Amino acid sequence: MSAPPSGGGGALINEVLTDDELRAVLTRLGPEAERDAFRLVCRRWLRIQSTERRRLRARAGPDMLRRLAARFPGALELDLSQFPSRSFYPGVINDDLDVIAGSFRNLRVLALQNCKGIPDVGVAKLGDGLPSLQSLDVSRCIELSDKGLKAVALGCQKLRQLHITGCRLITDNLLIALSKNCLQLENLGAAGCNSVTDAGISALADGCHHIKFLDISKCNKVGDPGVCKIAEVSSSHLVSIKLLDCSKVGDKSIYSLAKCCSNLETLVIGGCRNISDASIQVLALACSSSLRSLRMDWCLKITDTSLRSLLSNCKLLVAIDVGCCDQITVVAFRDGEGNGFQSELKVLKISSCVRLTVAGVSSVIKSFKALEYLDVRSCPQVTRDSCEQAGVQFPSACKVNFYGSLLESDPSAERFF
Repeated sequence: MSAPPSGGGGALINEVLTDDELRAVLTRLGPEAERDAFRLVCRRWLRIQSTERRRLRARAGPDMLRRLAARFPGALELDLSQFPSRSFYPGVINDDLDVIAGSFRNLRVLALQNCKGIPDVGVAKLGDGLPSLQSLDVSRCIELSDKGLKAVALGCQKLRQLHITGCRLITDNLLIALSKNCLQLENLGAAGCNSVTDAGISALADGCHHIKFLDISKCNKVGDPGVCKIAEVSSSHLVSIKLLDCSKVGDKSIYSLAKCCSNLETLVIGGCRNISDASIQVLALACSSSLRSLRMDWCLKITDTSLRSLLSNCKLLVAIDVGCCDQITVVAFRDGEGNGFQSELKVLKISSCVRLTVAGVSSVIKSFKALEYLDVRSCPQVTRDSCEQAGVQFPSACKVNFYGSLLESDPSAERFF
């Protein structure tokens, strides 16, 4: 067999492959670093990579945004969020929003978290300029009110996700506007919007019938009427509902969720002190094939009965928080015959369960072989020393939290809630 000719006898790749074929190569590259390296080959490959790029993370500034819009005409997602690890001054301002509305007309996803200086007038322009927008995150944009976001609801009627966590000027008026215009809305994060009431949540349900994820934590004017209406209307669509510190929520809400929401996976009712064993037992039976994460810390009426029912029936349960439920004892972790449960539980938070003993912790370890995180902070009878003296052997893969303030959260656990 003769050797291939040397000295430029082969065809160059740029002469053989068309732009469409090079785009096909680009789409098959995996990590973002590989896709970025593609552009370094030559100007032609840079141009192709630019036209195919869909996600952009950038700093604010009108000039910068104009250059990005010209270079990446196919961009569908833009993230200008600020975080402690990535902040800049002065942040997003009206001029930036003007450029976004005028130059990124095909944008589907826009993230502006913690951009605390953006006013209503700038956000209203997004409603005029981004008709294809499906997801908007303005969490903790503290100057925003109903005025700006009502314009978004009117102009962005394809909206599926809206995150307004910490926007305390928001009222029921925005939820009414969403119900009239954004009928495809599936995900609403409104934690800390404490001017929202049952009337607003009920109005939302009147128009938005397919809510899958709803977070109205710390909306302390919302109670059973609003939650029951959402449960009835969203029905099997509802996958996650978070009601942290909604003090007016009680057993009626849990009964309604159990009756209507057969696909419920995540429920957060921490601080809802009117919820009792009776409704949790009904929920455990109704959502036995769906419930995966349940947070009910500070639900002071909850006893061993609730926890045993959940562990007996909800075989998919991977995370549960009963911190500060001071009626929980070792009995909660034993079935009717005194044996341990066979469960795939990964996260168990039982901090400040003052009646819990080392024997209870031993039952936990025997029952939950897949446990990855155990929180026993402020359990006076359960310390590192007492567990060692009793010979309790924790799985090597399980992180046990004995110490620290209850105000401190652990990311390895919080991601489940």
